[in-house]
Amino acid sequence: MELRHLRCFIAVAEELHFARAAVRLHIEQSPLSRIIKELEYRLGVQLFERTTRRTRLTWAGEVLLEEARRVFAVVDQAKASVKSAAAGYRGRLRVALSDGIPQSRLATLLAQCREQEPEVEICLSEVTFTEQVRGLNDDLFDIGFAQSDDVNEGFVAEPVWFDPLVVAVPARHPLLTYRRVPLDEVVRYPLVLCDPQVCEGFWQQLQRVLSTVDTRLTIADRVPTLNLMMALVAAGYGLGFSSLARITELNNPDVVARQLEGSPTTLTTYLIQRETEPSEQLRRFIDRIRPAVDPALLPTQTQREDIA
Repeated sequence: MELRHLRCFIAVAEELHFARAAVRLHIEQSPLSRIIKELEYRLGVQLFERTTRRTRLTWAGEVLLEEARRVFAVVDQAKASVKSAAAGYRGRLRVALSDGIPQSRLATLLAQCREQEPEVEICLSEVTFTEQVRGLNDDLFDIGFAQSDDVNEGFVAEPVWFDPLVVAVPARHPLLTYRRVPLDEVVRYPLVLCDPQVCEGFWQQLQRVLSTVDTRLTIADRVPTLNLMMALVAAGYGLGFSSLARITELNNPDVVARQLEGSPTTLTTYLIQRETEPSEQLRRFIDRIRPAVDPALLPTQTQREDIA
């Protein structure tokens, strides 16, 4: 089995259409069909169920798709490592980012890394939380940041950053008469919420907050990014939620951030790592993060109970 077999297989598996996959690969459909048949012959399994109306993966095909993507991820990392070495870097840290990290926090951390260890390349990957955990397990990432601590055995989730949860309100909205908005009032309006599959950790924390009100939510839309949420809020489609830091960074004049009434509600960002002894390089990276945790920003016992 060669990489060309897997590359062709991935194209067909993702398109579920041989003609479209052939166009994507810039080859004719007939040789593509022969490559897939050859791959099935070599593996001794059927990868696709093909009819005149549709093409779909078999269970064996679904398993191979996941493994093939992992193979190419490793290949891509090998290429990146070689290029880093050629560029003069003497080390490399692979950092996964999930759920959105405030740019100011990330920029400060990266500036420290660049100043103290300029020979170490920091490679950032924005992925979902599920992809982050899978990548850590498969040694595709060294460490990650996410807003979920729902990790399996063998991983450690350490809280490192805490940011106020705020409501994004359109300018000139009736709720702006409140300095701190009651959640009961917020849920009376349509909401623009994050896509749970994209922002898994953020959604878990937000869901705990929303579950405290006994009201059926009106969801105007679910969006994959904060930028899109802010655009819809500014246009008056509904209200949104995010951290104060991230809304402040976007600085949209048509959106106002308001904290919720009652005990301050915070969003927690966790540092995710394998439960093994880190390398010296990774340990120094972690040590740069920990001093940034201001004890005054840590949630009180009451706030922790609110979050839980």
